[in-house]
Amino acid sequence: MSLLCVTGMDAVQDGQESFRGRLERSSHTAFIDDGVLYVWGGYQMADEEDVVLPSDEIWLFDLYSGTWEQRELTGDVPPDLNGFCGSYLNGTLYIFAGSMAAATQMICLRWTLGVGVTDRLIYFGGYGCKTVGDVQNGSPSSFIVEELSWTTIGGTLFRCWGWNNEVNVFDTLTSTWSLPETRGSVPAPRGCHAAAILGNKGYITGGVESAQLDLYCLDLDTWTWTCMVNSGSSAPVGRTMHSMTATPDGTLFVYGGFGTFGPTLDDAWQYNLHRKEWTQVNHQHKDKPRVGHTSCLGNDSDIVVFGGSSNLTLQMDVVAILRSPRQQHCSDVLVFQTQPYPLSRLCEDFIGRNSAMFERHLNILPSKMQDRLEKRCAFFFEETLKPFQNSPLSA
Repeated sequence: MSLLCVTGMDAVQDGQESFRGRLERSSHTAFIDDGVLYVWGGYQMADEEDVVLPSDEIWLFDLYSGTWEQRELTGDVPPDLNGFCGSYLNGTLYIFAGSMAAATQMICLRWTLGVGVTDRLIYFGGYGCKTVGDVQNGSPSSFIVEELSWTTIGGTLFRCWGWNNEVNVFDTLTSTWSLPETRGSVPAPRGCHAAAILGNKGYITGGVESAQLDLYCLDLDTWTWTCMVNSGSSAPVGRTMHSMTATPDGTLFVYGGFGTFGPTLDDAWQYNLHRKEWTQVNHQHKDKPRVGHTSCLGNDSDIVVFGGSSNLTLQMDVVAILRSPRQQHCSDVLVFQTQPYPLSRLCEDFIGRNSAMFERHLNILPSKMQDRLEKRCAFFFEETLKPFQNSPLSA
C-alpha cells in the first residue's frame, strides 16, 4: 500500500449547470479549509455500472456563497481510486490505500482514525489481504478471514482476505510507519467503520454486525483502548459506512449509514463524552438517508455532510455480497447545526436573506467584510431559486 500527498492545484472553472451529474459520488474524501469544502475521488453510477471518478480533479464548495468550482490537480497525481482513506493535515491531503478498479463488493481497505494528530496519521482496521504465514503468526483475534477468499499456488494455500484491528501510524515528518502495541479493550476487527479524533483521543464506532452501535476510545499517548459505557438513553442501531465527527464541546456527531438489518439510515445522534450517553438529534434532513458519505466540522460547530448514496441495497450472490446496480448517488450538501450561532453569524445571515434592505450600505464596508456579505447574499439568493432549479444545495 502507498500513501500519496495532494498539494498542487490549478484552477479550472466550469458551468454551474453541469455540476450535479459530475458531483454525484460515494466513498470519496472531503475536508474543510477556510470556509471551503474540498471533495476528491470516489465513484458514481453510469449505465448501471460503478465508475471510479478521475483523480486529476478536485471540487471546491464555498460554504459562504454556495457555489461550486472545479480545479485540476498537477504533479504526481494518484491513480483513480475507490475505497481509500483521505486525511487532511497541516495543509496537505494524504491519500492511503484503496482499490484501483471499481469494486462489486463493499471494500474498505483502511479507514482512517481521524485527520491526524500533530504530525501523525493514525489508521485503524479495515479490509485487506494477508499471507497465510502472517495470519498464522499473528494474534488469532486480530484478523478475521473472509470465507472463500483463499488464494492457492500449486494447490498450496498462499493468501487470504479479511478484516483486522491493527493500529498503524505514519509520521509525516520522517515518512516512516510504526505499529504501536495497544492494550486494553481492543475492538473486534472491522471495516467500513467511522472514526474521529478529539484532543489526544481517537474514537471508532460501527463497522461490525451488531444490534446497537458500539464505541471505543484509544488514548493516543498510552495506546490504551477503552470500551465506552453507555448510560441513559439507548444507543443507535448498529451500522456501517456512516460518518462520525467530533465537535469542540466534547460530543461525537453520527449520521446515516447502512443499518445492520438492511435500511439506508437518515438518523443523527450525538454522544456526549462528558455524560457518556447518546442523544438522538432532531434535524431537517430526515428525508435524506445517506451511506458512503463524508462529514466535516464547519464553522460554528456545523456538521457538513456531502455526497453518498441514498438507497444502498445489497444482494446475496453465491460467493459475494453485491451492491444493487440501481444505487442512487447524491451531490447535495447537508448542514447540521449543533450549537446556537454567534451574533455575528446571525447578523450575516439576516443581511443575506434581506439583501435589498442593505444594498446601498454594503459598498461602504471594509472590503473583506463586504466580500463575505456578498457571498451570503448570493447563497440565500440561490436558496430562493432551489424549487425552480432543482439545485444540489441543501442547507
